Amino acid sequence: MSKKVTLVLAIVLMASLVLAACTPAAAPAEAKFKVCQVTDTGGIDDKSFNATAWKGATDAVTELGVEAKYLESQEVADYEKNLNAFIEEKCDLIITVGFLLGDATKASAEANTDFKYSIVDVSYDPTIPNVVGQVFQTDEAAFLAGYLAAGMTKTGKVGTFGGLPIPPVTIFMDGFARGVLYYNETKGTAVEVLGWDINNPDGGLFTMSFDDQTKGKEFGIQLMDEGADIIMPVAGPVGLGTAAAVVERGNAYIIGVDSDWVLTNPDYAAVTLTSVLKKMDVTTLNTIKAAKDGTFAGGVTAGTLANAGVDLAPFHDLDGQVSAELKAEIEAVRAKIIDGTIKLSDAFKVQ
Repeated sequence: MSKKVTLVLAIVLMASLVLAACTPAAAPAEAKFKVCQVTDTGGIDDKSFNATAWKGATDAVTELGVEAKYLESQEVADYEKNLNAFIEEKCDLIITVGFLLGDATKASAEANTDFKYSIVDVSYDPTIPNVVGQVFQTDEAAFLAGYLAAGMTKTGKVGTFGGLPIPPVTIFMDGFARGVLYYNETKGTAVEVLGWDINNPDGGLFTMSFDDQTKGKEFGIQLMDEGADIIMPVAGPVGLGTAAAVVERGNAYIIGVDSDWVLTNPDYAAVTLTSVLKKMDVTTLNTIKAAKDGTFAGGVTAGTLANAGVDLAPFHDLDGQVSAELKAEIEAVRAKIIDGTIKLSDAFKVQ
């Protein structure tokens, strides 16, 4: 190789090295805002409150570009463990789902004040600065469901039961029973509610489980044997066992809770009269937005009929079974709840 060629190659090599040295290094990718959800023991696919809250997180992935992940709690002892795992991961917002996580969430939030938390179905008094409690006046929507059930029953008996005797459960049952009572007072009827007595709440009917569908089936059969032809289970996936019993027995309807059961459990669409909606997906998404854009402030957010945080689902396949007159009455009752003409129990005020 000639000296001239060698010199040219050397100059080219030196120029390449100089350019490489002058070229700025690529900026590291900006870390995504991380949302982390701890479920209750029902699991992420409970087709109820865990799944609905998780939908809010996945909506945030689509709309806000955040990262979302979850840890499922198999037992109560997992609550603290899962919270600690998310602290180690330095999650930007930790969402816990369910009344039973109340104590563990409070302890974690107070020990880790630099972290943001939101909990579904719990509010703290006094409030905790780094925690947003998402609560829902579900007795308002359940009142409408009770009125509907009273107007639809053929046997004169309707039923309800809960998973555990805790406020986020009993608020549904109480609202349902009061809706039936209001129908009776308005119409001069005597529709009976099985499973809940507003004058004796300690005597309510409970499976003591949120995941045993066999118990849901047994309780459904029990209520139907006692004459109920419309049943509202408030027990997460346990209620699917009741829906199965209703399908097998026939001549009865189910009322879902939390999510629209026709959409989440289409196999039972033919017997699902309606569902009492608790729009945790909306409140969860809004909480994530606030945490991401810097407007997050501890406190309480409450879903009501007035702000559409709770509602009654469409009648879907059974729309033709509900008379126009009853539909109009339900809308009139809705308006009276919103304007305060109809008063519900102060014992279940969420805010």
